[in-house]
Amino acid sequence: MLLTVTCGIDWAEKHHDVALVDQAGKLVAKRRISDDAHGWRVLVELLAEHGDRPDNPIPVAIETSRGLLVSCLRSTSRKVYAINPLAVARYRERHTVARSKSDHADAMTLANILRVDADHHRPLPADSELVQAIAVLARAQQDAVWNRQQLANQLRSLLREYFPAALKAFHIKNIGLTSREARAVLQAAPTPTAAAQLTARRLHVLLRASGRQRNIDTWADRLQAIFGEEHLRRLPLVEEALGRQAQALLLQLDAACRAADDLADATSEAFRQHPDADLITSFPGLADLTGARVLAEVGDDRTRFADARALKAYAGAAPITRASGKSLVVHHRKVKNQRLAAAGYVWAFASLRAPGPRAHYDRRRDGGDRHSSALRNTFNRMLGCLYHCLKERKEYDDFAAFPPR
Repeated sequence: MLLTVTCGIDWAEKHHDVALVDQAGKLVAKRRISDDAHGWRVLVELLAEHGDRPDNPIPVAIETSRGLLVSCLRSTSRKVYAINPLAVARYRERHTVARSKSDHADAMTLANILRVDADHHRPLPADSELVQAIAVLARAQQDAVWNRQQLANQLRSLLREYFPAALKAFHIKNIGLTSREARAVLQAAPTPTAAAQLTARRLHVLLRASGRQRNIDTWADRLQAIFGEEHLRRLPLVEEALGRQAQALLLQLDAACRAADDLADATSEAFRQHPDADLITSFPGLADLTGARVLAEVGDDRTRFADARALKAYAGAAPITRASGKSLVVHHRKVKNQRLAAAGYVWAFASLRAPGPRAHYDRRRDGGDRHSSALRNTFNRMLGCLYHCLKERKEYDDFAAFPPR
């Protein structure tokens, strides 16, 4: 498909180089615009001078899918192509081997990519405003969860250096260092000396302040017994210094935990407003939060993926084959949407409570797959079901998705 006029934008932090080429590849206009409202007006006027119309907007190629410029371009309902910088470098080498490079030349290369190979690239999806908002919240919440776990790991490593009793005290199922009880107690007593001096009454107060309502007496007795046991100790001044370091980490961990919880509530609230929410949560293993993460990466533009195989490849669930001569190697994809892959691992693991996914997982394990491979294959199967259900507007049916053999 040859386009009449195509636009390429080489973006930067403070300015962007714009190039427009015609059907023959001849440069018809170039401009350097600033990254502000004035630059946006200059770009719109430049496009309008060369045939840009609301019913037939000029497509744009750019090396990123983020930023205010891309957001404004997408709001005009034009096709915006986010071209991988590595692909742009390969296209550049088709015309020169001198390895010369300039911002204007990159903008020209991007415009020519659309001119000759637009059919080989897919534009950014035309997702609704609600899905874009869900994507912002879901990704922020996922980042907050990763940050929370990173801080918890740092705190765990620090406590191992001088306060192993704290690790023993909060090593309980569904209770860890990120729990409100652990944060409240360790903030009040960050050293073994301070913890050993905690009375049962003080522990009652701390546990109630953390929000715990049940088994407070049992908890207080257990913590007092563990903190009173004999353990290896650091020198007093060193222990005090490590306690200060632990309090600093606890402040960061407490903020990360609150941020993750607040963002989880906001994400779930926005997700419930989407018309696909009930359909997505009909799948086993998908609740409001995990469903929002899946919807954020899949979007609601049903033309985004040509078929289920494209969705599976995008998520990294489908294997990739490398064949050359007598060599044939099949392995999992490393280039994928990492956020969707992470959500898919949780989804597949949680779906094993349903009979269909569990039977499929067990068959893969019996066939020699490792746990991760069997889970990835289950995720691959569930993605195919999700694509079909979203396309046909049907809720999940375990019997239809995994018919008995």
